[in-house]
Amino acid sequence: MLLDYENLEPKQIYKVMSQSIIPRPIAWIVTEEGGVVNVAPFSYFTPLSSSPATVIVSIGHKADKTPKDTLFNIRKTKKATICFVDEENLENMQNSANPHEKNESETDIYNIETKYILDGYPPIIASVQSAMFCDFHSEVELDGSTKPIILNVKKQYFKDELIDEKLNIFLENISRVGKNFAKSKEITEL
Repeated sequence: MLLDYENLEPKQIYKVMSQSIIPRPIAWIVTEEGGVVNVAPFSYFTPLSSSPATVIVSIGHKADKTPKDTLFNIRKTKKATICFVDEENLENMQNSANPHEKNESETDIYNIETKYILDGYPPIIASVQSAMFCDFHSEVELDGSTKPIILNVKKQYFKDELIDEKLNIFLENISRVGKNFAKSKEITEL
């Protein structure tokens, strides 16, 4: 079968792409604006370059066409903390995908503990194995409902036992595999 993207609806294109380009890491993005911590997962996320260290994440809009809180906050504060999801955090990550009012924090609603470890950046999810502290670089102009954002990675946190002196890393991230998730090397229906 040969699919012509010109003949597909945006939801169909999303379904085909999201179930073809797999596995994809999940960017569990923490932003903060006006004293409200926002936490939201994004599966259109990938490294872009190691020199300079950059990642790209596509962020959609709300049903009313306004920017999602994560996009609004990054545009305003120019900062984001990207946490990597492990099995322990899967349920909280899925819950944090639910829409809420801008003045409501997913951390309060779902009892997600955070901690500040780097001045000037949003907190990390306290239980994650790793997180990247990022500055806004630019937006990619595309026609459509999502806005690709390029972020410069400035620092990265690891739990001490998950990285050695040779920079070997032992994470157990959850990745998106179509509708399902994969943990490390095995696919898990969760």
